[in-house]
Amino acid sequence: MSLQILGLKEITGPLVVIDNVSNVSYDEMVELVLEDDSKRLGRVVQIEGKRVVIQVFEGTTGLSLTNTRTKLTGKPMELPVSKEILGRIFNGAGTPIDGLGDIFATKSMDINGKPLNPVAREYPRNYIRTGISSIDGLMTLIRGQKLPIFSGSGMSHNKLAVQLVCQSQLSDDKDEKFGIVFAAMGVNNDVADYFKRSFEESGVLENVVMFLNLSNDPIIERILAPRCALTAAEYLAYEENMNILVIMSDVTSYAEALREFSSSKGEIPGRKGYPGYLYSDLASLYERAGILKGGEGSVTQIPILTMPNDDITHPVPDLTGYITEGQIVLDRNLDQTGIYPPISILPSLSRLMKDGIGEGFTRSDHSAVANQLFASYARVQDARALGSVIGEEELSKSDKAYLKFGKMFEKHFISQGFTENRTIEETLELGWDLLSLLPKGELSRMDSEFVEQYFDPERANKFMSELVG
Repeated sequence: MSLQILGLKEITGPLVVIDNVSNVSYDEMVELVLEDDSKRLGRVVQIEGKRVVIQVFEGTTGLSLTNTRTKLTGKPMELPVSKEILGRIFNGAGTPIDGLGDIFATKSMDINGKPLNPVAREYPRNYIRTGISSIDGLMTLIRGQKLPIFSGSGMSHNKLAVQLVCQSQLSDDKDEKFGIVFAAMGVNNDVADYFKRSFEESGVLENVVMFLNLSNDPIIERILAPRCALTAAEYLAYEENMNILVIMSDVTSYAEALREFSSSKGEIPGRKGYPGYLYSDLASLYERAGILKGGEGSVTQIPILTMPNDDITHPVPDLTGYITEGQIVLDRNLDQTGIYPPISILPSLSRLMKDGIGEGFTRSDHSAVANQLFASYARVQDARALGSVIGEEELSKSDKAYLKFGKMFEKHFISQGFTENRTIEETLELGWDLLSLLPKGELSRMDSEFVEQYFDPERANKFMSELVG
């Protein structure tokens, strides 16, 4: 039985306060009826005894303290779901905005999700191929993992997000049970149009569920958008047995909306003004990735966030790094030199990579190639630093070889075309072509059997001649 209350105690920004309310729940949905009988939705965000604070989705302009009627629905916000959500575009609150009408739902699901019992989780194995060599080869995305991308303002993370949506597929190349949920939070109209146009032109939109929250939309929708997206992903994964990749951009916009919301409630701010519960709030999103034992589906996450002033110690990337299983870091210097995608190899990693590559998943030499490329590229940085002090002509023969390797590695392994979709075989073969530029004795991070099988100085000569040709 629903309860209706006449009048409001106070109105503060997007919040309204009601006194003397009992039997109300946190996150409960509320319907406010104005004097002209128009309706607005709200959500209970704070309970202090019998005092209830409600956040109004459409804002509080036009609300009356005396004549507004508030109806408590007795349930949290739910998202109507069915297989029909594939190919559809929604706003941050889960309302269709593509002009194709409402969803014919088979059920409605609480957007806050249901906690997964840790015992019921299956350890993530097997990989998702993105077609991007630096990710597939060196920081492999494992099905059921959460692997964030740390970017900076003005960098090409939106372009990278589109490429991931267009190219990602299951490692066995069977994509009939693979889908993508894409959530954009706080983006400008031109960026939103870019996403929609890119997905339509590439033909992948029919396998994508989009949630678009624009920068001029209410901040409550920005807070709801990732929860709606993850609810759609959980339905497709656990009830339709699909493998779902969730890409969320930009998590920093979400955190800033959370900070603004927290401030409007009068909460004591934490580090850089963000609420003290930012860690647990982000965890409530990221931990919705995973695989259930006995199930065929999975939820894999790639949250994208921009680091203010490229500061990786900023609270949002800092806390994200604690919760997730690695990170992919974009480098501004690489971006400014025209390298795309500008992935910074050394600070990037995938902590679950070791359990989803190798024999039976990718190729037996994958781990060895990745370790050697990491180690060799780290040596490149040392050689460059030394060369800047004493001059490159004074470097040893091996250091000069590393400088050549570093240049070719950045130009041909890290950098690749926006539409270039490389298989894992092509990525590993390219890795061996580059390693063949180094003296054989420098390959100290892999077993000799791999060196004997794949290393050949002629590979380097052929590789360089093909580039010249």
